[in-house]
Amino acid sequence: MMIKAQVNDVVNWIIKKSEDDGQPVTPKKLQKMLYYSYAWGLVFLNESSNELDNKLFDTQFEAWVHGPVVPSIYRQFKSYGYGPIDKNIEYPHFDEETTKILNDVWEAYGHLNGDQLEYVTHQELPWRKKREGKQPGSPSDEKLSDADMFEYYGAQLI
Repeated sequence: MMIKAQVNDVVNWIIKKSEDDGQPVTPKKLQKMLYYSYAWGLVFLNESSNELDNKLFDTQFEAWVHGPVVPSIYRQFKSYGYGPIDKNIEYPHFDEETTKILNDVWEAYGHLNGDQLEYVTHQELPWRKKREGKQPGSPSDEKLSDADMFEYYGAQLI
């Protein structure tokens, strides 16, 4: 298995990028940007859903009420609530391929706020599939499927 980066380095990249673009990132937006980075990483780093050995970073997303979430990252930034994350950091160093994926995801989704990104994830199969049969406000620790992400987002390229 090839893991390109550490999840906390990608978190720091997203925070720094949002700060540089004058769009402070909230915990909700951070989670969704992290999710899209991971999902698109699966698409760009693998050939098929049968062999998803290459990942941008190693983690699992859960189908929470407000969309895909990495619980450990949620706990790390929970104190910011709905406010912007104010953390003085430098860009982590990544290889060219990782940087390209992160920049592409930022170009596609970075202009959206956390609520807009939540709305988008709620329309998409990977999250919806794991929320089937659950009440809208009920908690869930169902893990999103890497194969579902690969298939769903990969089909968007066609």
